[in-house]
Amino acid sequence: MLKMEAVTKKYNHRTHEVAALDGATIEIANGDFVCVVGPSGSGKSTLLLILGGMLSPSAGRVLFDGQSLYDLTPDERARIRRQNIGFVFQTFNLVPYLSALENVQVPLFLAGAGEVEQKAQAAALLERVGLADRLDHKPSELSVGQQQRVALARVLANDPTVILADEPTGNLDPETSRQIIGFLDEVNLEGRTIVMVTHDLHASQRAKRTLRLLEGAILPAEEKQDRPRA
Repeated sequence: MLKMEAVTKKYNHRTHEVAALDGATIEIANGDFVCVVGPSGSGKSTLLLILGGMLSPSAGRVLFDGQSLYDLTPDERARIRRQNIGFVFQTFNLVPYLSALENVQVPLFLAGAGEVEQKAQAAALLERVGLADRLDHKPSELSVGQQQRVALARVLANDPTVILADEPTGNLDPETSRQIIGFLDEVNLEGRTIVMVTHDLHASQRAKRTLRLLEGAILPAEEKQDRPRA
């Protein structure tokens, strides 16, 4: 379970202080699919980074399976991220000089897997996202949608229990967006927890519930009885 307890994050902007999050308290159960929406500057990306152990809050606690993330050392937090949390970004963050296969191998290499295992697992993941014929292509040789699918395959390389997605369809056409959200839906049905920031109405409708952020504050959650499926 992911949990935020009265989390505040403040930034200094020129001569004044800005609260990106202001006393945010949420609980995200294992296997949940939560969509986070709100206007630009409302604190959505800050919330994801804090949940993922990448940005220390100014106040409050963040718990991952009962463990207070920011009471750990940076190395301990990095280990939890590496073993349990996958990040999907709008900008993909692929290594431009590596092939699709090599990009997916990176987290497997960092986890200490052997080269044969790395290649076999990376190839299987790329096949799962429909890129079995693009293993040797570099990011510049792939469409925007294909790059995002490489990024999704890379996220799954270490079999994370939690996926944090920041505008995963932001640069994509409607059909490719539906494919990406369908894939997230699929891995959620496998038991993974998804927390997704989005402006995409169709994407938000696929989540089990929606959290709304306004000026750093979390508004009451919107529950969904029946979410659409692809």
